[in-house]
Amino acid sequence: MSLSQEPALSVLVGQGVDSPGWNTRGIFLDAGRHFYPVDFIIEICNWISFWKQNTFHIHLSDNLYNGVDVYSRERQLDLYARFRLLSNDSAVAGLNSHANESYTRQDFDDVQYGCAARGVTIIPEIEAAGHALVISQWKPELGLDGQLDLLNISNPETIPTMKTLWQTFGPWFHSKVVHIGADEYVDEDLTTYELANLYNTFVNAMSSFLSGLSKSMRIWGTYPPQANYTNNIDRNVTIQHWEFFEDNPKYDYIKNGYSVINSDDHFYLVQKYSASYPQQLNKTLIFYGNPENGPFAPNIFDPNNATNNPPRGSPYVPGHIAAQWNDYGYNTSTYLEAHYSWRDNLAALADKQWGGSLTMGQYDAIFEKLQAAAPAQNLDRNVKSKTATVVEYDLSATDHSHSNSNSSTPEYRLIQDLSSNMYNGQTNCPSNLLNNSLVFTNNCSLTTALTSKGQNYTLTFSLLQHPASPPGPLFTGPDSSLHSGNGSSTQIMLVAAGNAFALNYSLPTGVWTNAALIGRGNRTFMAVNGGEEMEFTTTIGVNGESFVWASMAIVAPVSTIGGGEWRGEMRHLNLVDYA
Repeated sequence: MSLSQEPALSVLVGQGVDSPGWNTRGIFLDAGRHFYPVDFIIEICNWISFWKQNTFHIHLSDNLYNGVDVYSRERQLDLYARFRLLSNDSAVAGLNSHANESYTRQDFDDVQYGCAARGVTIIPEIEAAGHALVISQWKPELGLDGQLDLLNISNPETIPTMKTLWQTFGPWFHSKVVHIGADEYVDEDLTTYELANLYNTFVNAMSSFLSGLSKSMRIWGTYPPQANYTNNIDRNVTIQHWEFFEDNPKYDYIKNGYSVINSDDHFYLVQKYSASYPQQLNKTLIFYGNPENGPFAPNIFDPNNATNNPPRGSPYVPGHIAAQWNDYGYNTSTYLEAHYSWRDNLAALADKQWGGSLTMGQYDAIFEKLQAAAPAQNLDRNVKSKTATVVEYDLSATDHSHSNSNSSTPEYRLIQDLSSNMYNGQTNCPSNLLNNSLVFTNNCSLTTALTSKGQNYTLTFSLLQHPASPPGPLFTGPDSSLHSGNGSSTQIMLVAAGNAFALNYSLPTGVWTNAALIGRGNRTFMAVNGGEEMEFTTTIGVNGESFVWASMAIVAPVSTIGGGEWRGEMRHLNLVDYA
């Protein structure tokens, strides 16, 4: 992926050899705290494969990172925690009660086959013995008293229960490598020596069991080997290093013959808020992250102290995986915002994971051209347009041969796009001759030739909400929808990733209103009648004690107008590719 000179638009005739310096190159996504649909995961695989990444590590179980020990036992048993795999096997009955945000075996097969078609391997992770509140909620007797997100490893039923989980779900996984988590296991009532021996017993038992399923195992770096421990982690377990306060990968593991995946938290991302971690990859660190000068590479665990880094050719460093976490859960982001956090700089990181020497200047000059060319995906939700105006409908100029009648719904008829793109729509809604408008009634709709419009857009429309109109969808697309409210609220809201983000505003009734939905960078607004912009935000609970507000980047839903319970009229619609 490296270029020796400034990027050119042509390649000289000749031959060359391009091979990776590391065999594990990819990303990690926390789907335990935030569900992601099958199609989205496959689309991400299609995208990262273009940058020659080959690994997608998916976290499949977890609970919110909000200090569960601040709550009572009863509250802990009710906190948000999810196990994303759904099986009807009686051995795991009751483990997963959230079928609408889970993967069946067919779903996970589709993910794995879809990603493998692009050369990307799915590495599944089921987390234990820490971050295991969902297992304690299933079997409360296994949880550690006072902090149920930690399993009590000394309970004689804990290891057999985890073996049952892996016996059930292990055959689902196509990869020969699986991950058991085994991260951040701390019991303040025990000494480090006692904890390490318990922890290592658990890890080794799981490694032995999984080897019987023909699976090799990875864990997050925790309790590195010590001479005085009764037992240490078997060397056939691969360590995934993430933080130096947990381990020194070179001196604790590599020097002792362990393989170590580099996931150091210098490249950690946390959606949508963190007191410690950013929301986008550090571009400077990618290009200048070697403390001995030069760019980052998978053998660089410490960008500040070169003595902590093994040599570039170390056989004990399989590669690098960049992690993105959802510590604060399901309502913090949309599906596409996971892409936005990686979008601008993941290709640069992939070049360094490969061993490339692309400079920052070369990258800046070529990236957007390459991003636009990445096949089998449209994560930017781009819409082709000959001009800044993407689509424009004059709904007062529709065929008025059908009056506003409650007797029947008219046949579908053409709505002409007044832009130069010919994104014509069709509607079965009647017209109102007196108002020169299209009437949305009896669940009729206007369908367009579009789906969603990605970041930086302005969708303007004029509407008249009828008195006593039920709340319902105004605009709908595959990624989001704009509603006049729902069954319990009349507030304008955007719905995305299964969550509603509402404004402190309700549409007036009986008067014409000019509205604009605006997506500007990673923020989304609505303005009415030229007034002040109102922002769609989300509320994030932090450690059970405080809340922060965060912006939302929600794409414009432009597939269907109306089609639900909402009753009203529209005269004009215009979508442009700027905000």
